[in-house]
Amino acid sequence: MFRIIEIRPDTPLSVRDSCEISGPPEPGSLCWIDLTAPTDADLALLGTKFGFHPLALEDCAHADQRPKAEEYGEYMFIVCQGFECPAAVLDDLRWFELHVFLGKNYLVSVHDNPIPAVDQVWKRIAGDAALMKKGVDFLYYLICDRMVDDNFPIIDYIADELEQIEDEVLESWEKSTLNRIFGLKGRLVLMRKILSPQRDVMAVLSRRGDDERISERTAFYFRDVHDHLARIVESIEGNRDLLGNALEAYMSAQSQRTNEIMKALALLSAVFMPLTFITGFFGQNFEHLPYGSDALMYTMIVSCLLLPAALLIGFKRRKWF
Repeated sequence: MFRIIEIRPDTPLSVRDSCEISGPPEPGSLCWIDLTAPTDADLALLGTKFGFHPLALEDCAHADQRPKAEEYGEYMFIVCQGFECPAAVLDDLRWFELHVFLGKNYLVSVHDNPIPAVDQVWKRIAGDAALMKKGVDFLYYLICDRMVDDNFPIIDYIADELEQIEDEVLESWEKSTLNRIFGLKGRLVLMRKILSPQRDVMAVLSRRGDDERISERTAFYFRDVHDHLARIVESIEGNRDLLGNALEAYMSAQSQRTNEIMKALALLSAVFMPLTFITGFFGQNFEHLPYGSDALMYTMIVSCLLLPAALLIGFKRRKWF
């Protein structure tokens, strides 16, 4: 099912759902066609009505493309991706992909699942015909701007998670902390992998002021989106560095804990080694011992008491514990 927003000269804004679409609108008209969960028949219909290239339609059928902007004669094919975290929980973080065909007076958006940014802009345009009259390039800017700005709360969630991890590293050495570190690292890698090339796409769009599909006025707006993406990517890089420091602190704490355990075992060995010698020596089965067996027995008992105490005092003076 296609949903269509269209405005023609001297006619009010039209919003409708339809199973059929026409080709590119007539000069002076503007049209936005949005398609969710496309089928092969839907993509074939787009190819028939608009003459879209089969390679671009093939990309629409597979949501695993790299962000890019490609020229196809009278239109551009643009792939952008974004993230959403509806429950404010990073475990629920998921990414989505938006494919757009941008012509001089039409915008065709294709995506597998509903995208919050697209739905918000759709409602905004449906209630304000003046925005539609600014051009389809401006509509696409509104979508990109919303998709990019939705990343800022996610960056805040990551910063909060990172602070909690740093506190846990300093206070304890639970294995769950290590799992959280690697889980957050994987999310940061994914965001950097997607948003870094998307920054390049926005840079391309911001330099197309002489293009009939993107006006010079709208190019300035895309420049602002590029600046926001640059800030987000810088935040991701900074959080990756901080997370690396947290991982190093965790491993250092684990190593320190192991050293403390080995130190305690070494001290116990140093205390019990002479005791083992004394008890082993005097435990021999001699028929006659010099100086009388009672004196030697008392000497052994006193040695077993004094020697460990002397060793512990010596270790304490050397600050070994």
